[in-house]
Amino acid sequence: MTAKTSLPYETSVWRSGPARGARSVAAEAPIAFVYDGGTEAVMMATPADLEDFAYGFSLNDGIIASANDIAGLEIAGEGRGIELRMTLRNANRERVIARRRHRAGPAGCGLCGVDSIAEAMRSLPRVGRGVTLPAGELIDAIRGLRGHQVLNAATQAVHAAAFYVPGEGIVAAREDVGRHNALDKLAGALVRGGRKPSDGALLMTSRLSVELVQKAAMMGASVIASVSAPTALALEEAAKAEITVAGVVRDDGLEVFTHHERVRMVAS
Repeated sequence: MTAKTSLPYETSVWRSGPARGARSVAAEAPIAFVYDGGTEAVMMATPADLEDFAYGFSLNDGIIASANDIAGLEIAGEGRGIELRMTLRNANRERVIARRRHRAGPAGCGLCGVDSIAEAMRSLPRVGRGVTLPAGELIDAIRGLRGHQVLNAATQAVHAAAFYVPGEGIVAAREDVGRHNALDKLAGALVRGGRKPSDGALLMTSRLSVELVQKAAMMGASVIASVSAPTALALEEAAKAEITVAGVVRDDGLEVFTHHERVRMVAS
């Protein structure tokens, strides 16, 4: 199915004086993740790249271990929302039944509805060696991300997650009103495209919260960089998972917070 990602609105504007204006605003809809007929989660998200969202969320949330664990996917409109109806292969059904919960969360929430502190702070896998990048190359990569933010250019209201590969540039980018959703969509795009997150760096336009680090670890990404700063808990978990976190990546420089060895302090 195809849904609108933005809608036109007439506005009243005050700049140097009063005027009439028009603006595109980002669309937002409840997206339900349904496995074998049971709802596991409902997230508010931009209704785009839904196949990627289905696979990426399922992988990052630990519902499946690989794309092959999903035997079928149907995208269906349901009133004002959308259902991502997935059929799991037999090995995954008992796992989902055992952990089934209903979660309804706003776009800004990455851990809405988890049942315990232990679940929210689950142990993360350690990532592999990954890539090493010059600081200047990482700055250039973040600068190049702007050209992939088509929906944000129109609405000024959505986040982006992208994957940068040395020698190739940005090979995939996804946008969403929720930063966690954008990263889930990117994860889905990579697995469906046969890309390994360990071969490059994740780029984000939002603050680096612990949920984003958790998703990066589940993906196996060794480097995550953002225009904004990380939180203390995100850095604590990144250090354990051996993930390099680069924050405040701007035209004039960057700051590396964990596993500094992957970012060489030289120009690209």
